[in-house]
Amino acid sequence: MTATSRRISRRSDFTRTLGKGVRVSARDLVIHLAPVGTTWPDPSDVRTDVASVGGPWLGLIVSKKVGDAVTRHRVARRLRHAFAAVRDELPVAETFVVLRAHPSIATLSTDEIGAQLSTGFAHRRAQAAFARARGEVVASTRSR
Repeated sequence: MTATSRRISRRSDFTRTLGKGVRVSARDLVIHLAPVGTTWPDPSDVRTDVASVGGPWLGLIVSKKVGDAVTRHRVARRLRHAFAAVRDELPVAETFVVLRAHPSIATLSTDEIGAQLSTGFAHRRAQAAFARARGEVVASTRSR
């Protein structure tokens, strides 16, 4: 499971990750990734209450469209468990990850969710974001 200290809970961290991070869509969820090297809108806005090393940090968005409270909590537990199983696949450990669940995720097993996360982490847009965070030069990821 993901430790409480590794969870995104502040609105500003969600906003930054969703706004400045890379979005990768899977069948049943959307993965937003923002390595620590991502340029935030205000570079002077440094968090003093959270270390910038030792990630990754996980945030979840599981809306009421997914189901009732029991279903949403079950989905959140499965998402945290699946993320814990595949987080070592992240090339940059210091990454903010926000997972937005679609309603269809309620019927999936933890292994199926983990497979979608692995596919998302290997996506070309995600790999380009990780390369930029490591300081590597990356060709454009836009397809025309």
